[in-house]
Amino acid sequence: MTAIPVIDLSKAPGERASWDRPIWVVYLWAVCELLFVTNAWQISSSLRIRVLRAFGAEIGEGVVFRPRTRVKFPWKLHIGARSWIGEGVWFHNQDHIYVANDVVISQETFLTTGSHAHRKDMALITSPVYVDDGAWITSRCVVLGGTRVGRAALIKPLSLLEGNEIPEGEIWGGNPIMFVSMRFTKARTP
Repeated sequence: MTAIPVIDLSKAPGERASWDRPIWVVYLWAVCELLFVTNAWQISSSLRIRVLRAFGAEIGEGVVFRPRTRVKFPWKLHIGARSWIGEGVWFHNQDHIYVANDVVISQETFLTTGSHAHRKDMALITSPVYVDDGAWITSRCVVLGGTRVGRAALIKPLSLLEGNEIPEGEIWGGNPIMFVSMRFTKARTP
């Protein structure tokens, strides 16, 4: 027998703690998400946005929201004007996700605001994600809770952000994520 413990997941606290809505709303949202948001058919972006807004999402004017996207809780999603949400993007938002104006989140990027107390009892731990004006998170990135992507910053494909603060105007990429260069011609200041 080993001394390494195993956490009994049936006793893990926090199940449904992040829902913040009655169970019928969560289940109704699951049906609507499947029909109008996750659906791979090219249903219009404006219809997709209207459905998200009906469930409490704050979405600005001129946003493009592509098909095959997923949103766990639309009442915790905030997107500014003129932003583009790419096909297959997944907002796994047990906490709030704030996407500002003119932001691009490219294909199949996964943003999650939740984790678990893995050394204790697997309780749900959440923290918000912020993506500032003009930032571009390119395809297939993973963005974890506590991350802030600064104004006009760019994240290269397949990067992992683990609660990082990415300075404005900089290009970062990789795993572990590292500074690559400035996005525009202005020199980087130390």
